Amino acid sequence: MAEVLLFHHALGQTTGFLAFAERLRRAGHTVHTPDLYDGRVFDSIDDGVAFARETGFEKIIERGVASADGLADGLVYCGFSLGVLSAQKLAQTRAGARGALLLHGCVPVRMFGPAWPADVPVQIHAMDADPWFVDEGDLDAARELVASAAKATLFLYPGSGHLFADSSRPDYDAAAAALLIQRVLDFLATA
Repeated sequence: MAEVLLFHHALGQTTGFLAFAERLRRAGHTVHTPDLYDGRVFDSIDDGVAFARETGFEKIIERGVASADGLADGLVYCGFSLGVLSAQKLAQTRAGARGALLLHGCVPVRMFGPAWPADVPVQIHAMDADPWFVDEGDLDAARELVASAAKATLFLYPGSGHLFADSSRPDYDAAAAALLIQRVLDFLATA
């Protein structure tokens, strides 16, 4: 079984995010869910992003990186949207990463280093018409990562929902989320 460090999205630790973590635990995985917002939860992505901007994106990322202190090597790093920043940085820079799961987001590899680590498998999941993913450059970053990494897969689901795997959100898509979770569980079984 895998040990996962799972980072929340810009809304904070919503009930849907926590349910996702619990689903991984029920499958036998150890899942850590650090709260990078100190208990704050937002109703809209715009409000959550505004809070992250006010706090400082770098500070949010560093909180995520610091949450790995004291944990063993050999983690799988997983992030929802904004949480991808911490997950991707750790996967690229912390020794011993077993994998990365980038859900609803991806940033250019060069943000955290010259190349994706050759021995770290990665999956990226998003909807093909999600404006946050497509229009903000995440799709381009995901395609570049997949083209340059030895073990990388991009899964695009039909639709425009951003946080479609968070069951507490209006853009939740049960069918797409079920496929995503199955792919995530398959990935964790081999990580």
